[in-house]
Amino acid sequence: MSAAAEHDTHAIAQRDAIALSVYVHLPWCVRKCPYCDFNSHRAPAQLPETAYIEALLADWQLAAAEETRPIESVFFGGGTPSLFSAAAIGRVLDALDDRLGLSRDCEITLEANPGTTEHARFADLRAAGVNRLSLGIQSLDDDCLSALGRIHGSGEALAAIDDARAGGFEAINCDLMFGLPGQTLAKAMTDVETIIDRDPGHISYYQLTLEPNTPFYRQPPALPDDDCAVEIFEQASARLSAAGYAQYEVSAWAKPQRACRHNENYWRFGDYLGIGAGAHGKRTRADGHIERSARQRWPTGYMSVAGKPASIAETRVLDAQDARFECLLNGLRRRAGITREDYEQRTGLDWYELGAALADPIDRKLVSFDARSLRATDHGWRFLDSILTELLP
Repeated sequence: MSAAAEHDTHAIAQRDAIALSVYVHLPWCVRKCPYCDFNSHRAPAQLPETAYIEALLADWQLAAAEETRPIESVFFGGGTPSLFSAAAIGRVLDALDDRLGLSRDCEITLEANPGTTEHARFADLRAAGVNRLSLGIQSLDDDCLSALGRIHGSGEALAAIDDARAGGFEAINCDLMFGLPGQTLAKAMTDVETIIDRDPGHISYYQLTLEPNTPFYRQPPALPDDDCAVEIFEQASARLSAAGYAQYEVSAWAKPQRACRHNENYWRFGDYLGIGAGAHGKRTRADGHIERSARQRWPTGYMSVAGKPASIAETRVLDAQDARFECLLNGLRRRAGITREDYEQRTGLDWYELGAALADPIDRKLVSFDARSLRATDHGWRFLDSILTELLP
């Protein structure tokens, strides 16, 4: 075997050892929330479900053309995926399975808004193959929900959790936010305690941020001050821990065996194919290089060219510095950090050169680095942004 052929064989073997996920973007909402900067759009009076699903299926053939790996996880995000019928979701899953195969224990997550789901549909979604539900609760205080522009109330949110269980879902995530307009420490703790009482396996808990190009950024609401936000997070963390939830990522808490495998793949710098309007993907090519891609953002434009090269708005290949930075950007969010095996396998870079690049934060005890792993220390986790800024390409 020639040296070139041997290199290609090794690169393919390395690539094939990296888990593959699929992200499916469904871009419409009943109403866009004033804090949201995702690629989401107000749904038309008649949702173009059939046309959009046909576009997704064509896009899938393009996205998976060079792939042979089975799919370890699927995530339907948005927008509000629960606006789509269970039959439509099932068509997409069938296409994924037909082309590459869903692994035997594939995790399949769908995001649902308590204000848009006909709760009887949960059983249909479960029957279609979805086995994990992520509910956008955000708060259980009706005044806070109104200030956020949410279309559901606290009663609908709690009913959604109960109905999801009745529909056959054992794996449930509840999204909660803190630092909300009008939120006090007492209100925030009531949110946390009420969700804990419902005992979902996973809770995402993150602070409201004012993102550019959103109504909240242009006209900021009055939010709790920094000291209050810190106190909310610290007390919430203590209560979640006492209830048996482990913080395995900056904003993710889970009971044993309930961590989100799809998001873990992102954070461990795994590969994922993205289909749908504005969907992003990251894959390791057969030559070992890492390629990032993005689809056209606007749904109508995307649907008109889905499945054709024109649907891909951006493609770029990461150089060594970008690969190192992006791996750290994701991996340091995890409490467990980054293993040497993952780093070398997924970037192709040398572990000890990484240690040299991190000499300053290591000396300052912001990160812990040894022959097996890199992770932020308890102190350093508070300063991830500054650590990463020092490593910007």
